[in-house]
Amino acid sequence: MENINTIAALFGTLITLLLSVVAYFIKQLHTDFKSVEKDLIEVKTMVLIIKTEFKSGNDLLNQKVEYIEKRVHDLELFIHKKYNYEK
Repeated sequence: MENINTIAALFGTLITLLLSVVAYFIKQLHTDFKSVEKDLIEVKTMVLIIKTEFKSGNDLLNQKVEYIEKRVHDLELFIHKKYNYEK
């Protein structure tokens, strides 16, 4: 009977230790997931900032291109009128 109690106590201790180890790794995993979640939010924010910067830069370049196209068109009209006036 004493052997059964000793074996039960040994198995109880072993199971407790194994469950403690499992709990420790689950806690570490949870901490890692929190860290990954934080990093993911940071990455999303940076992507949004970069996307906004590229969009504003693209809009500015489009405005400059439109302005230059208008100037070229006006110059072509001016040259065309001047050429026709001299004839």
